[in-house]
Amino acid sequence: MQRILSTQLPAHVGATVRLAGWVHRRRLLKSVAFLILRDAAGLAQVVVAAPAVREQIEALTEETVVEVVGTVVANPTAPAGAEVVEPTVRPLGPPAVPPPFDLYRPVLTATLPTQLDHAPTALRHPSRSAALRISAAAVSGFRATLDGQGFVEVHTPKVVASSTESGANVFALDWFGRPAYLAQSPQFYKQLMVGVFERVYEVGPVFRAEPHDTVRHLAQYTSLDVELGFVADHRDVMAVLRGTLAGMVATVADRAGGPLATLGVTVPEVPAEIPAVHFTDALKIAGAPADEPDLAPAHERALGEWALREHGSDFLFVTGYPMAKRPFYTHPDPARPAYSNGFDLLFRGVELVTGGQRLHRHADYLAALAARGEPVEPYAGYVDAFRHGMPPHGGFAIGLERFVARLTGAANVREVTAFPRDLHRLTP
Repeated sequence: MQRILSTQLPAHVGATVRLAGWVHRRRLLKSVAFLILRDAAGLAQVVVAAPAVREQIEALTEETVVEVVGTVVANPTAPAGAEVVEPTVRPLGPPAVPPPFDLYRPVLTATLPTQLDHAPTALRHPSRSAALRISAAAVSGFRATLDGQGFVEVHTPKVVASSTESGANVFALDWFGRPAYLAQSPQFYKQLMVGVFERVYEVGPVFRAEPHDTVRHLAQYTSLDVELGFVADHRDVMAVLRGTLAGMVATVADRAGGPLATLGVTVPEVPAEIPAVHFTDALKIAGAPADEPDLAPAHERALGEWALREHGSDFLFVTGYPMAKRPFYTHPDPARPAYSNGFDLLFRGVELVTGGQRLHRHADYLAALAARGEPVEPYAGYVDAFRHGMPPHGGFAIGLERFVARLTGAANVREVTAFPRDLHRLTP
C-alpha cells in the first residue's frame, strides 16, 4: 500500500490508507486515545479505541517514527479535515528520546540558544520549518524570475587566492601549502561571467570574518547574486532588482501560503517603482550629520519609517553612496565623482541589498587600485580580463536570511537559519 501524506486524507474518505511520520502528541482519554502524527505536509489525527493498540500508544514517546494503517473518515474538527480510525501502529525505529522542549505546543518556548543547540529537532517545530519553507520559495522565485529574463545560473569558487572586498575580514586557510581564503562574495567571478553570458546569477554561501555579534549578522550566509551587462548605469540594475524582488514575493505568496499563515505573515507589496533618495538627502531625512560617510542602523530605521509614511512602501533605494565607502570596482557618478553609481535597498528599515554599476575599463581598474594604495598583483587574474573587452555592467546581492527575517518579522536572523554560523557557533 502506497504511503499518503496527512493533507491527502480528505481525498481518501472510506478507504484504507498508510501514513508514516513522527509521534507529535498523544492524548490519552478514558475511553479513547488520540495519536497526532506529523509528516512533511502537516498533522493527522489517529483515533485509537482498541485496548491492545492503546497500550501500544501509551508506550510510545513523542518524536518516535511510526507507520499507521487505518480507515479514513471525515471529521471537520480534525487537523486535516479527516481522521484515521481502527488503526494498526508499527514503530519504524526505536523509541525516540524526547527533545528538551515540547514540539506540539503552538509556540516554541525554549530560548534561541537552546533551539540552536538542538537545531535538528527544534527545526521540526512548525514555526521554525515554516521560515525555511518561505526561504525555499523565495529562492525558487529568484531563480524563476531571472531565468525568464535570459539570465544563466553560474557556480563560482568559494576558495579564492585574494579577498574580494580589499579588506582584512576574511577566513584564511591552507591550500596545499599556499594561503587561500573563503570567498566573501562571488563578485569577481560573476563580473567575469558577464563577459561570457551577459546576464548571470548565483545562489551560494559567502563568508565574512567580521566579529559582529548582532541579530542581523552571520559569518556564513546565503547570497543571491546577480550581474548584468550592457547597462546604461545603476538605474538599469535597480530596475532588475525591483522585478526580481516582486517575483520572489509573488512566489512566496503562491507556494508558501501555509507557512505564511503559520507565522501570521502578510507579504508586502513591491511598488511598481520603489522610491529612491540620494545618500545626501537620506542623511537629512535621517537627521544625520552631513559629513557622515555611511548610514548607521538607526539611520536606516528612520529612513524605513519615512518611506512607509511618505510613500506607503516597505522598500527604499538609497543611491549615490560616497566612493570612499564602496569597493574599488564601483563606478563613480560622472557628475559627482565623490559619490558612486551604487545603491543600497532598505527593506523595512534594514539594509537588504547592496549593488551598483561597476568599472569596466582596464585603465580605470589600474587607477582605482592605485588611488587606494592597493597593489595590482593580488587581483591580476581579475583585472586582466578587462583588457579583453567588457561591457558596462552592474549587479547586486540579496542576503537570503536577512530577507526572510524581515519578511517574517523574526527578531533575530538566526531564527530563520537552519544551522547558523556566527562568532560563537560552529555546531551543530
